[in-house]
Amino acid sequence: MSAPVESATAAGGVGAVAGPGRRFRGVSVIVAPVVFGVAVLVVWQLVVTVGGLPAFLLPAPTAIAEQIGAQFPVILETAAVTGGNALVGLVLGFVLGVLLAILAAGVRVVSDLITPVVLAASAIPIVALAPVFTTMFGSTTEIPRRLVVMVVVVVPVYVSTARGLRQVRPVHDELMVALAATRRQYTRFVRLPGAVPYVMTGLRLAAPAAVIAAIVAEYFGGLQNGLGSRISSAAANTAYARAWAFVAASIVLGLLFFLAGLLAERLVTRNRPGGAS
Repeated sequence: MSAPVESATAAGGVGAVAGPGRRFRGVSVIVAPVVFGVAVLVVWQLVVTVGGLPAFLLPAPTAIAEQIGAQFPVILETAAVTGGNALVGLVLGFVLGVLLAILAAGVRVVSDLITPVVLAASAIPIVALAPVFTTMFGSTTEIPRRLVVMVVVVVPVYVSTARGLRQVRPVHDELMVALAATRRQYTRFVRLPGAVPYVMTGLRLAAPAAVIAAIVAEYFGGLQNGLGSRISSAAANTAYARAWAFVAASIVLGLLFFLAGLLAERLVTRNRPGGAS
C-alpha cells in the first residue's frame, strides 16, 4: 500500500512544481515583451536626447506621446475609418478566397485557371493597384481602398484553404467512394470540415495584412480621413512627431486585427482534434 501512496505523493509533487512553472511561463509571455518594449523606448529617448537627432530623422518618444494625447480624438476617428475599410475588405476577401478554393478543389480545370490568377495577384504591389482603383471608382468613395484590401486578403486565404481541402485522409476518401457520395457531398462532409483549421489560419494571416493594405492604399489620393492619409499629410507638413503618433495608432490597429484573428482561430479549432488548446 505504501507504493501507491508514494507514487501519488510523487505525482502530486510533480504537479505542484509544474503548476507554478506553467504560471511563471504564462506571466513571462506577457511581462517579457512589455519589459523589452519599455527598454527600447528608454534607449530610443536617450539616443535622441543625447545624440541630438533632428525630429525629421527620429522624434523622441516623449514628443510622440505628447502628440498622441493632443490628437487622440482625431486618432480614434481616423483609426475607425481605416479599421472599417480593413474589416470590409477582410470579410470580402475571406469569403471570396474560401469560395475560390472550394471551386478549385472540386474541379481540376477551375483550379488550373484560378490558381495562377491568384498567385499573380499576390505579386501585384499595392502602390500600383491603389491608384488604378482610385481612378476607376473615383476619389470620393472608400471602394478603391476596400478593393485593395480584398485583393491582398484573397491570396493567403485561398492558398491556406486550398491546402486544407487537399488534406483528406485516405480512409475518409475510401469511405466516400464506397458510399458513392457525390462531389458536393464529398466537399461538404469531408473536405470542408477537415479544412477548417487551415481556413482559420488563412484568416489569422490575412487580418493584419488587411490593415497594412488599407493604410498603404490611403497614401494614393482619395478621402483624407484615414491613418495613412494623416501620416502622409503630417510628414509633408514637417509635423514628424504627429506623423509618428498616427504610425503608433496604425501599429495598435494592426495588433488588434491580429489578436482578433488569433482569437477566432483558437475558438473555432479549440475542440477539434489537433486544434488549439
